[in-house]
Order: sequence, then C-alpha cells, then structure tokens
Amino acid sequence: MHPAIPHLIELQRVDHQIALLRADLESFPKRLREADTRLTGARGEVAAAKDVLAKSNAERKKFEFEAQEWKDRARKYRDQSGAVKTNEAYRALQHEIANAEAEVAKAEDRQLEVMMKAEEVERRVKLAESRLKEAEQSLAAEKKTIEAQAAETKKQLEAATAEHEKTIAPVPEDLRDLYARIAKRHNGTAMALVRDDQCRGCGLRVLPHIVQELRSETSEEVYRCESCGLILYTLEPIPYAKTADGSANAASPASTT
Repeated sequence: MHPAIPHLIELQRVDHQIALLRADLESFPKRLREADTRLTGARGEVAAAKDVLAKSNAERKKFEFEAQEWKDRARKYRDQSGAVKTNEAYRALQHEIANAEAEVAKAEDRQLEVMMKAEEVERRVKLAESRLKEAEQSLAAEKKTIEAQAAETKKQLEAATAEHEKTIAPVPEDLRDLYARIAKRHNGTAMALVRDDQCRGCGLRVLPHIVQELRSETSEEVYRCESCGLILYTLEPIPYAKTADGSANAASPASTT
C-alpha cells in the first residue's frame, strides 16, 4: 500500500481521540449548569417554605388582632353594664358580651390551628435549609471535580492536537486534502480496514487484485472503497510467495506505524 497509509491510520486514531476529547470538553459547561440548576432548586425549596411560614405568621397575627378586638369590646360592654338602668338594656349588653366572648373563642381557636400548622411549616423550613446546606457542599465539591476534569481534558486535547500535527507532517498535501474531505463526509472517519477481503466500512467485497496491492510494500497507489469511498488499508500479513527454486519465502508485513 501507499507509504503514507500507515501515517493516515495513526492520524485517524488521533483524530478520533481528539473528537472524543472535544465532546467531553463541551459537556463540562452543561454539567456545571446542571449543578447550578440543582442548587437553584434547593434554594427555591427554602424560599417556598419560608413564604408559607410568613403567610402562616401573618394569619396568626390577624387572629390575634381579632381576638384582642373582641376582648376589648367585651370589656367595654362590661364597663357599660354597671351604668345601665333598665333590665332590657342590661340584657342587651350581656348578649353583646356573650357574643364578643364567643368571637374571642373562635379567633383563639383559629389562632391555635394556625400555630400548630406553623410548627409543621417551621420543620419544613429547617429541613429545606439542611438540604440546601448539603447541596451547597456537595455541588461545591462536584464543581471542583468537573473543573479539574476539564483542565485535564484540555491538557490531553492539547497533547493530542500536537500529536496530530506530528503525525500528519509526513503525509503529502494531496493525501491530506483527500483524507480531510472524506473524514468530513463520514463523521471523522476516512480510513477503512480490509479484512477477509471485505471493506469494514460498508461490507462491500474488495477485488482480489486490490487486496494484493494493499498488501504490497511496493505499491504507490491509494485505493478507495467503490461503495463508501473510504480509503482502504489492510493489516493482514503478506502471503508467502514461492521463489524460482520452489522454496517458500515470506515477505515482510507492511508497517502499521
């Protein structure tokens, strides 16, 4: 096969590695956003619980105010009852006092109900705050891990990019262009292994004489699959060939580096 093919094989391996590293690197900002979203959710839970507690406290104060108003009204009626001169007026005041005391009891009952509910809401607030603290600690550690992984991936990407440049250097310009065009059409893959006389890119059978050329160390041709268009190569050893005197000599296998 063409002497540049081993370089292209290695180039494809490096380029696949680069693609994976870039995909990983692109995933880190999303992972950080997801971590922030979880933290925002925990903060929202605390805010919602506190909002319910604030409404509960406001409702409790409302009933406290109502109870005090009715208590003041009952006291006023009692003060007035000592000054009335008729039984009818006295009975009317007693009726108002009884009504005010009943309203006081209702307001205090509602106040007690609200206070009992507030205790449950306070427990929810404390639980939400505890979860938020745990989330903050956990996500802080997760962010550090993600940032460290991103830094390491970036370092690996820089090394792989340098390896790409080193690997592509011996490849002629026309083959570089061909490799790039094919890889662009096939999601980063430009090379296809021939094994058992088949293109492993698409499964098409490769003609015997092309297989022989791919196995030859002296071939200067670049062969592409007639179906998928990928550049063909083989790693199979070159078969034994008989010499003129009938003895068997093995040709050296093609280099893969």
